[in-house]
Amino acid sequence: MNRYGPMYGPDVTFLGVDRCTLDDPASYADADVVIVGAPFDGGTSHRPGTRFGPSAIRQACYLPHDGSRPSLALRVDGLRDLRVYDAGDVEMFAGDIERSLASLEAAVYAVAAAGAIPIVLGGDHSIALPDATGVARQHGLGRVSLVHFDAHADTGHIEFGSLHGHGQPMRRLIESGAVRGDRFLQIGLRGYWPDPPTLAWMAAQRMRSYEMTELVSRGLDTCLSEAFTIATDECEGVFLSVDVDVVDPGMAPGTGTPEPGGLTSRQLLDAVRRVCYELPVVGVDVVEVAPPYDHADITAYLGNRVVLEALSAIARRRRDAAGGPPWDPRQPLLDGR
Repeated sequence: MNRYGPMYGPDVTFLGVDRCTLDDPASYADADVVIVGAPFDGGTSHRPGTRFGPSAIRQACYLPHDGSRPSLALRVDGLRDLRVYDAGDVEMFAGDIERSLASLEAAVYAVAAAGAIPIVLGGDHSIALPDATGVARQHGLGRVSLVHFDAHADTGHIEFGSLHGHGQPMRRLIESGAVRGDRFLQIGLRGYWPDPPTLAWMAAQRMRSYEMTELVSRGLDTCLSEAFTIATDECEGVFLSVDVDVVDPGMAPGTGTPEPGGLTSRQLLDAVRRVCYELPVVGVDVVEVAPPYDHADITAYLGNRVVLEALSAIARRRRDAAGGPPWDPRQPLLDGR
């Protein structure tokens, strides 16, 4: 697991944070968070291109890449209040999905075993299997719940003759025992898949899926609060998996399987902030950013900001836990007095 650097694009870290090497535990011994690139699109069923996602997410910002990003809303600097490193990309060959996923699982487990939170930049959603498994190996199989933002359930069985692909990782996670079906929360589903037999399998696992019609009817915040109660019951931590296609393609066009009618980018960022502030998050991945289909880097910017919201919220959660006054979203930044 030597630091591969970039598989595609320039060798830059996420907004200028320090580098580390996964084969050298001393290089991230003090880490709170380690960013790992997973440039893989060998599991796509429609449009490839997410192999370029990690590079795009790392670079997508108009501000200097100086390892600092103060959050106006949360009054913390997620890149400085936390010790954040970037381990570069895991070498993932698109022609060998099993080897590639195994390499990623080893990388994620190394980060989790060091006591840090892995944040994985995808890559297509097939990487959720090694990401959540690597974290669960450290925190306990079946002891990590999963909060999953996506337009699609990703619970297919065998697609194109393979058990692995970006439409199947959630089934594989439940079948393996890494994550419990009744602690699996899906938010933002819509469209015309999965089919009835797949839905029946999901129901048998006691999965909880919040389809967009329900989110609109009941309200996103209400559904999130309900999901949070389930996620923290009998689990030691939460893994957050964000597929950018949960957002309406008008706001996130750079993705492989766009589905109209999704969340706004604002709703996703607010939701990610809530997840990482209110829940004990032990791992994150951000997937399905496909730069070849993006316009004006809209989707890459969104992926970048999802990572920053997660980091900022984790930093604020730790600050508040240390005895500071709790964050109040109603508090004005400047009140004119």
